[in-house]
Amino acid sequence: MAHIVAFKPDGPRGGAAPRPKDINNIDNLMLLCPPCHHLIDERPAEYPREVLEKYKKNHEERIRRLTDIKPDSKTTVVQLKSRVGKQVVAIPAPEVYKAISPRYAEDPQGVVIDLTNIDGQDGAFYTAAMRTIERRVEMLYEPGMEVDKTRHISLFALAPIPLLVFLGSRLSNKVAVEPYQRHRDTEDWVWKTDGEPAEYKFHRLRKGTDDGSVALLLSLSGSTHLSDLPAEIGERFSIYEITLAADTPRPGYLRMREDLARFKDVYEEARSSIRRDHAGFTSLHLFPAVPAPVAVLCGRELLPKVDPALVVYDRDKNSGGFQQILKVNE
Repeated sequence: MAHIVAFKPDGPRGGAAPRPKDINNIDNLMLLCPPCHHLIDERPAEYPREVLEKYKKNHEERIRRLTDIKPDSKTTVVQLKSRVGKQVVAIPAPEVYKAISPRYAEDPQGVVIDLTNIDGQDGAFYTAAMRTIERRVEMLYEPGMEVDKTRHISLFALAPIPLLVFLGSRLSNKVAVEPYQRHRDTEDWVWKTDGEPAEYKFHRLRKGTDDGSVALLLSLSGSTHLSDLPAEIGERFSIYEITLAADTPRPGYLRMREDLARFKDVYEEARSSIRRDHAGFTSLHLFPAVPAPVAVLCGRELLPKVDPALVVYDRDKNSGGFQQILKVNE
Protein backbone atom coordinates (compact mmCIF):
# COMPACT_ATOMS: atom_id res chain seq x y z
CA MET A 1 0.00 0.00 0.00
CA ALA A 2 1.79 3.11 -1.28
CA HIS A 3 1.03 6.73 -0.48
CA ILE A 4 0.89 9.13 -3.41
CA VAL A 5 1.53 12.09 -1.12
CA ALA A 6 3.83 10.76 1.60
CA PHE A 7 2.64 10.03 5.12
CA LYS A 8 5.13 12.59 6.42
CA PRO A 9 5.52 16.10 4.94
CA ASP A 10 9.25 15.51 4.37
CA GLY A 11 8.64 12.18 2.58
CA PRO A 12 8.35 11.54 -1.19
CA ARG A 13 5.87 14.06 -2.66
CA GLY A 14 5.06 15.03 0.94
CA GLY A 15 5.20 18.72 0.17
CA ALA A 16 2.78 18.53 -2.80
CA ALA A 17 -0.05 20.99 -2.25
CA PRO A 18 -2.80 20.77 -1.35
CA ARG A 19 -1.92 18.06 1.16
CA PRO A 20 -4.81 15.57 1.70
CA LYS A 21 -6.72 16.12 4.94
CA ASP A 22 -6.75 12.35 5.50
CA ILE A 23 -3.39 11.06 4.31
CA ASN A 24 -4.63 7.46 4.49
CA ASN A 25 -7.75 8.07 2.42
CA ILE A 26 -8.10 5.66 -0.50
CA ASP A 27 -7.82 8.59 -2.94
CA ASN A 28 -4.19 8.95 -1.80
CA LEU A 29 -3.32 5.26 -1.92
CA MET A 30 -2.08 2.89 -4.63
CA LEU A 31 -1.51 -0.86 -4.59
CA LEU A 32 2.02 -1.54 -5.82
CA CYS A 33 4.44 -4.45 -5.72
CA PRO A 34 7.41 -3.84 -3.36
CA PRO A 35 9.95 -3.05 -6.15
CA CYS A 36 7.62 -0.44 -7.72
CA HIS A 37 6.82 1.03 -4.31
CA HIS A 38 10.54 1.41 -3.68
CA LEU A 39 11.07 2.88 -7.17
CA ILE A 40 8.52 5.71 -6.91
CA ASP A 41 9.75 6.70 -3.45
CA GLU A 42 13.40 6.67 -4.48
CA ARG A 43 12.71 8.77 -7.62
CA PRO A 44 9.91 11.21 -6.69
CA ALA A 45 10.97 13.75 -9.33
CA GLU A 46 10.36 11.14 -12.03
CA TYR A 47 7.11 10.02 -10.38
CA PRO A 48 5.45 13.20 -9.08
CA ARG A 49 1.96 13.36 -7.66
CA GLU A 50 0.32 14.21 -11.02
CA VAL A 51 1.83 11.16 -12.74
CA LEU A 52 0.81 8.72 -10.01
CA GLU A 53 -2.72 10.12 -9.83
CA LYS A 54 -3.04 9.66 -13.60
CA TYR A 55 -1.81 6.03 -13.31
CA LYS A 56 -4.34 5.43 -10.55
CA LYS A 57 -7.23 7.02 -12.48
CA ASN A 58 -6.47 5.08 -15.68
CA HIS A 59 -6.19 1.77 -13.82
CA GLU A 60 -9.43 2.31 -11.90
CA GLU A 61 -11.24 3.22 -15.12
CA ARG A 62 -9.92 0.07 -16.80
CA ILE A 63 -11.12 -2.10 -13.91
CA ARG A 64 -14.48 -0.31 -13.91
CA ARG A 65 -14.96 -1.11 -17.61
CA LEU A 66 -13.98 -4.75 -17.15
CA THR A 67 -16.26 -5.34 -14.20
CA ASP A 68 -19.13 -3.60 -16.02
CA ILE A 69 -19.26 -6.38 -18.62
CA LYS A 70 -22.47 -8.39 -18.33
CA PRO A 71 -23.84 -11.36 -20.32
CA ASP A 72 -26.38 -9.08 -22.04
CA SER A 73 -23.63 -6.64 -23.13
CA LYS A 74 -22.76 -8.51 -26.31
CA THR A 75 -22.75 -6.60 -29.58
CA THR A 76 -22.13 -7.24 -33.25
CA VAL A 77 -19.45 -4.94 -34.64
CA VAL A 78 -20.22 -3.78 -38.18
CA GLN A 79 -17.75 -1.73 -40.23
CA LEU A 80 -18.48 0.06 -43.49
CA LYS A 81 -15.26 0.88 -45.31
CA SER A 82 -15.03 3.01 -48.42
CA ARG A 83 -12.60 5.41 -50.00
CA VAL A 84 -13.29 8.95 -48.85
CA GLY A 85 -11.44 11.00 -51.42
CA LYS A 86 -8.46 8.76 -52.11
CA GLN A 87 -7.99 7.54 -48.55
CA VAL A 88 -9.15 4.47 -46.66
CA VAL A 89 -9.10 4.87 -42.87
CA ALA A 90 -8.37 1.61 -41.07
CA ILE A 91 -10.03 1.00 -37.70
CA PRO A 92 -7.72 -1.13 -35.52
CA ALA A 93 -9.46 -3.72 -33.35
CA PRO A 94 -8.17 -2.24 -30.04
CA GLU A 95 -9.83 1.09 -30.94
CA VAL A 96 -13.12 -0.70 -31.59
CA TYR A 97 -12.96 -2.62 -28.29
CA LYS A 98 -12.16 0.57 -26.39
CA ALA A 99 -15.05 2.46 -28.00
CA ILE A 100 -17.74 -0.19 -27.40
CA SER A 101 -16.78 -0.92 -23.77
CA PRO A 102 -18.48 -2.03 -21.53
CA ARG A 103 -20.08 -3.95 -24.39
CA TYR A 104 -17.97 -6.64 -25.99
CA ALA A 105 -17.91 -8.14 -29.45
CA GLU A 106 -19.61 -11.53 -29.85
CA ASP A 107 -17.25 -12.20 -32.77
CA PRO A 108 -13.87 -10.40 -32.68
CA GLN A 109 -13.79 -10.44 -36.50
CA GLY A 110 -17.07 -8.57 -36.76
CA VAL A 111 -18.83 -7.87 -40.06
CA VAL A 112 -17.05 -5.76 -42.67
CA ILE A 113 -18.88 -4.17 -45.61
CA ASP A 114 -15.95 -3.36 -47.85
CA LEU A 115 -16.46 -0.89 -50.71
CA THR A 116 -12.79 -0.06 -51.21
CA ASN A 117 -12.50 -2.17 -54.36
CA ILE A 118 -15.24 -0.21 -56.13
CA ASP A 119 -13.60 2.52 -58.19
CA GLY A 120 -14.78 6.03 -58.89
CA GLN A 121 -17.34 8.40 -57.41
CA ASP A 122 -19.81 8.53 -60.32
CA GLY A 123 -23.26 6.99 -60.75
CA ALA A 124 -21.85 3.54 -61.47
CA PHE A 125 -19.88 3.65 -58.22
CA TYR A 126 -22.96 4.50 -56.16
CA THR A 127 -25.06 1.83 -57.90
CA ALA A 128 -22.47 -0.86 -57.19
CA ALA A 129 -21.89 0.36 -53.64
CA MET A 130 -25.61 0.38 -52.80
CA ARG A 131 -25.98 -3.12 -54.21
CA THR A 132 -23.11 -4.34 -52.00
CA ILE A 133 -24.52 -2.63 -48.90
CA GLU A 134 -28.00 -4.02 -49.48
CA ARG A 135 -26.72 -7.56 -49.99
CA ARG A 136 -24.47 -7.54 -46.91
CA VAL A 137 -27.14 -5.99 -44.66
CA GLU A 138 -29.70 -8.58 -45.78
CA MET A 139 -27.21 -11.32 -44.83
CA LEU A 140 -26.62 -9.58 -41.48
CA TYR A 141 -30.25 -10.06 -40.44
CA GLU A 142 -30.72 -13.62 -41.67
CA PRO A 143 -31.98 -16.09 -39.01
CA GLY A 144 -29.14 -17.74 -37.12
CA MET A 145 -26.64 -14.98 -37.87
CA GLU A 146 -24.78 -13.25 -35.04
CA VAL A 147 -27.17 -10.27 -34.86
CA ASP A 148 -29.97 -12.73 -34.17
CA LYS A 149 -28.24 -13.50 -30.87
CA THR A 150 -26.79 -10.13 -29.82
CA ARG A 151 -29.77 -7.94 -30.87
CA HIS A 152 -27.34 -5.03 -30.92
CA ILE A 153 -25.05 -3.50 -33.56
CA SER A 154 -22.03 -1.26 -32.92
CA LEU A 155 -21.51 0.59 -36.21
CA PHE A 156 -18.23 2.09 -37.42
CA ALA A 157 -18.80 3.66 -40.82
CA LEU A 158 -16.67 5.88 -43.02
CA ALA A 159 -18.01 6.45 -46.52
CA PRO A 160 -19.49 9.23 -48.70
CA ILE A 161 -22.47 10.80 -46.94
CA PRO A 162 -25.15 9.53 -49.37
CA LEU A 163 -24.00 5.93 -48.82
CA LEU A 164 -24.21 6.41 -45.07
CA VAL A 165 -27.81 7.62 -45.44
CA PHE A 166 -28.52 4.60 -47.65
CA LEU A 167 -26.93 2.25 -45.09
CA GLY A 168 -29.10 3.74 -42.35
CA SER A 169 -32.23 3.16 -44.45
CA ARG A 170 -31.37 -0.55 -44.74
CA LEU A 171 -30.73 -1.13 -41.02
CA SER A 172 -33.69 -2.69 -39.23
CA ASN A 173 -35.41 -0.74 -36.47
CA LYS A 174 -36.01 -4.06 -34.70
CA VAL A 175 -32.37 -4.32 -33.64
CA ALA A 176 -30.61 -1.57 -31.67
CA VAL A 177 -27.85 0.24 -33.58
CA GLU A 178 -25.24 2.51 -32.03
CA PRO A 179 -23.14 4.43 -34.56
CA TYR A 180 -19.71 5.70 -33.50
CA GLN A 181 -17.88 8.86 -34.49
CA ARG A 182 -14.16 9.22 -35.16
CA HIS A 183 -12.96 12.21 -33.14
CA ARG A 184 -10.30 14.34 -34.80
CA ASP A 185 -8.80 15.74 -31.61
CA THR A 186 -8.05 12.38 -29.95
CA GLU A 187 -8.10 10.28 -33.16
CA ASP A 188 -10.25 7.61 -31.53
CA TRP A 189 -13.89 6.48 -31.51
CA VAL A 190 -14.75 6.81 -27.82
CA TRP A 191 -17.73 9.03 -27.08
CA LYS A 192 -16.85 11.97 -24.81
CA THR A 193 -18.52 12.39 -21.44
CA ASP A 194 -17.48 15.96 -20.59
CA GLY A 195 -18.87 19.29 -21.70
CA GLU A 196 -22.33 20.48 -22.68
CA PRO A 197 -24.40 18.63 -25.29
CA ALA A 198 -25.08 20.28 -28.63
CA GLU A 199 -28.24 22.33 -29.13
CA TYR A 200 -30.02 22.38 -32.49
CA LYS A 201 -32.29 24.83 -34.26
CA PHE A 202 -34.90 23.96 -36.90
CA HIS A 203 -36.30 26.83 -38.94
CA ARG A 204 -37.58 27.80 -42.37
CA LEU A 205 -35.23 29.75 -44.61
CA ARG A 206 -37.63 30.37 -47.48
CA LYS A 207 -41.28 29.79 -48.39
CA GLY A 208 -41.66 28.46 -51.91
CA THR A 209 -44.39 28.90 -54.50
CA ASP A 210 -45.13 25.16 -54.79
CA ASP A 211 -46.43 23.48 -51.65
CA GLY A 212 -45.16 20.09 -52.85
CA SER A 213 -41.51 21.11 -53.32
CA VAL A 214 -39.48 20.96 -50.11
CA ALA A 215 -35.75 20.89 -49.26
CA LEU A 216 -33.98 20.40 -45.93
CA LEU A 217 -30.46 21.69 -45.29
CA LEU A 218 -28.40 20.05 -42.53
CA SER A 219 -25.74 22.62 -41.61
CA LEU A 220 -23.87 20.83 -38.84
CA SER A 221 -20.30 19.88 -39.76
CA GLY A 222 -20.24 22.78 -42.21
CA SER A 223 -22.42 25.64 -43.39
CA THR A 224 -24.81 25.19 -46.30
CA HIS A 225 -26.04 28.36 -48.01
CA LEU A 226 -28.91 28.90 -50.40
CA SER A 227 -26.40 29.99 -53.02
CA ASP A 228 -24.83 26.49 -52.85
CA LEU A 229 -28.01 24.79 -54.03
CA PRO A 230 -28.37 23.55 -57.62
CA ALA A 231 -30.50 25.47 -60.11
CA GLU A 232 -33.37 22.98 -59.94
CA ILE A 233 -33.98 23.95 -56.29
CA GLY A 234 -35.55 27.24 -57.38
CA GLU A 235 -38.14 29.63 -56.02
CA ARG A 236 -40.84 26.97 -56.03
CA PHE A 237 -39.05 25.16 -53.16
CA SER A 238 -39.70 25.83 -49.50
CA ILE A 239 -36.35 25.42 -47.76
CA TYR A 240 -35.82 24.44 -44.14
CA GLU A 241 -32.64 24.04 -42.10
CA ILE A 242 -31.37 22.19 -39.06
CA THR A 243 -28.24 23.80 -37.67
CA LEU A 244 -26.45 24.34 -34.37
CA ALA A 245 -28.25 26.77 -32.09
CA ALA A 246 -25.31 27.93 -30.02
CA ASP A 247 -22.24 27.08 -32.08
CA THR A 248 -20.73 27.49 -35.53
CA PRO A 249 -21.12 24.42 -37.76
CA ARG A 250 -17.84 22.50 -37.67
CA PRO A 251 -16.64 18.91 -38.21
CA GLY A 252 -15.77 18.23 -34.56
CA TYR A 253 -19.04 19.33 -32.98
CA LEU A 254 -20.40 15.75 -32.51
CA ARG A 255 -18.71 14.60 -29.29
CA MET A 256 -21.25 12.88 -27.06
CA ARG A 257 -23.96 10.26 -27.37
CA GLU A 258 -26.35 12.95 -26.18
CA ASP A 259 -25.47 15.07 -29.24
CA LEU A 260 -26.76 12.30 -31.49
CA ALA A 261 -29.85 11.69 -29.36
CA ARG A 262 -30.75 15.37 -29.48
CA PHE A 263 -30.33 15.43 -33.26
CA LYS A 264 -32.68 12.47 -33.53
CA ASP A 265 -35.33 14.44 -31.64
CA VAL A 266 -35.02 17.60 -33.76
CA TYR A 267 -34.89 15.54 -36.99
CA GLU A 268 -38.17 13.86 -36.02
CA GLU A 269 -39.66 17.24 -35.13
CA ALA A 270 -38.55 18.67 -38.49
CA ARG A 271 -40.06 15.83 -40.54
CA SER A 272 -43.30 16.03 -38.57
CA SER A 273 -43.51 19.80 -39.07
CA ILE A 274 -42.81 19.54 -42.79
CA ARG A 275 -45.41 16.78 -43.24
CA ARG A 276 -47.96 18.94 -41.45
CA ASP A 277 -47.28 22.09 -43.49
CA HIS A 278 -46.85 20.38 -46.87
CA ALA A 279 -49.60 17.81 -47.09
CA GLY A 280 -49.26 15.52 -50.07
CA PHE A 281 -45.62 16.21 -50.95
CA THR A 282 -43.80 13.05 -52.07
CA SER A 283 -40.07 13.92 -51.87
CA LEU A 284 -37.85 15.71 -49.38
CA HIS A 285 -34.62 16.97 -50.95
CA LEU A 286 -31.80 16.58 -48.40
CA PHE A 287 -28.56 18.59 -48.46
CA PRO A 288 -26.39 17.16 -45.67
CA ALA A 289 -23.20 18.62 -44.24
CA VAL A 290 -23.05 16.22 -41.31
CA PRO A 291 -20.82 13.74 -39.42
CA ALA A 292 -21.11 10.05 -40.34
CA PRO A 293 -23.39 8.95 -37.43
CA VAL A 294 -25.87 11.72 -38.23
CA ALA A 295 -25.99 10.63 -41.88
CA VAL A 296 -26.73 7.04 -40.82
CA LEU A 297 -29.48 8.24 -38.50
CA CYS A 298 -31.05 10.33 -41.31
CA GLY A 299 -31.71 7.14 -43.24
CA ARG A 300 -32.57 4.88 -40.32
CA GLU A 301 -35.19 7.15 -38.75
CA LEU A 302 -37.35 7.33 -41.89
CA LEU A 303 -40.80 5.81 -41.46
CA PRO A 304 -41.57 3.77 -44.62
CA LYS A 305 -45.32 4.44 -44.76
CA VAL A 306 -45.22 7.91 -43.22
CA ASP A 307 -42.20 9.84 -44.50
CA PRO A 308 -41.78 10.77 -48.17
CA ALA A 309 -38.86 9.67 -50.31
CA LEU A 310 -35.54 11.24 -49.34
CA VAL A 311 -33.58 12.63 -52.29
CA VAL A 312 -29.97 12.84 -51.10
CA TYR A 313 -27.43 15.29 -52.52
CA ASP A 314 -23.67 15.53 -52.04
CA ARG A 315 -21.15 18.29 -52.62
CA ASP A 316 -19.29 18.18 -55.92
CA LYS A 317 -15.67 18.77 -54.93
CA ASN A 318 -14.91 20.28 -58.34
CA SER A 319 -17.73 22.81 -58.54
CA GLY A 320 -18.35 23.22 -54.81
CA GLY A 321 -22.09 22.82 -55.34
CA PHE A 322 -24.43 19.90 -54.76
CA GLN A 323 -25.38 17.02 -57.04
CA GLN A 324 -28.31 14.64 -56.65
CA ILE A 325 -26.88 11.19 -55.81
CA LEU A 326 -29.58 8.76 -54.71
CA LYS A 327 -33.07 8.33 -53.33
CA VAL A 328 -34.24 6.26 -50.35
CA ASN A 329 -37.60 5.39 -48.80
CA GLU A 330 -39.37 5.31 -52.17
